[in-house]
Amino acid sequence: MLNKGLRDQESIRIDNVLKKLMSLVYVPKFWNLEDLLYLENELKDLAMNVESLQQFNSAELIVHLQRLHLDWNQLEMFADFLVAFSKESQFDFKEKALAIYNYIQKESKVFSFGILNKLSALKGN
Repeated sequence: MLNKGLRDQESIRIDNVLKKLMSLVYVPKFWNLEDLLYLENELKDLAMNVESLQQFNSAELIVHLQRLHLDWNQLEMFADFLVAFSKESQFDFKEKALAIYNYIQKESKVFSFGILNKLSALKGN
């Protein structure tokens, strides 16, 4: 188990990676090889790439993210990234995002209207 100082540093590092990923997908663009390589470089910090992200089933992805010690907010941000990336690219990770949102609602023991709205929006699409 990580000590408090290392956990804090790791949490800050993960937050920065997730913010970078979100900034990459919220800029409307046509995904070319250079863009994907830049995204791959950021995903590498989460011990994955686009191919492994595609190969993970939903349960495996959640286990992988748990191993990285993502907190509930970070899990939600990663699911938000998956939704945004699915809108702007040829990849469809919406089912994985649904699974992460459902996991957060069930396991965090805290009901979130924000996540409920995100689930409703995804199921409606």
